[in-house]
Amino acid sequence: MNQTDPQTREAFREQCRRQMDRPLALRIKYGFNRVNKPVLDDASWRSFNSMAEYREWCEKNLPKYLGFRRSG
Repeated sequence: MNQTDPQTREAFREQCRRQMDRPLALRIKYGFNRVNKPVLDDASWRSFNSMAEYREWCEKNLPKYLGFRRSG
């Protein structure tokens, strides 16, 4: 699919117009999806004494693909 194709752009715009015609409750209902996040969803809550402690926990425990690691 060529993203610069005028037909593709117009089809996308039309889809957006249709979505905006939906009631807000439906847009919110279908605008989010729940995804299981390994380790993060294993406990109902966690508490850390500092941001450094939280970042260290993230780097040691969370899968890299979740994006909770420092860049660089």
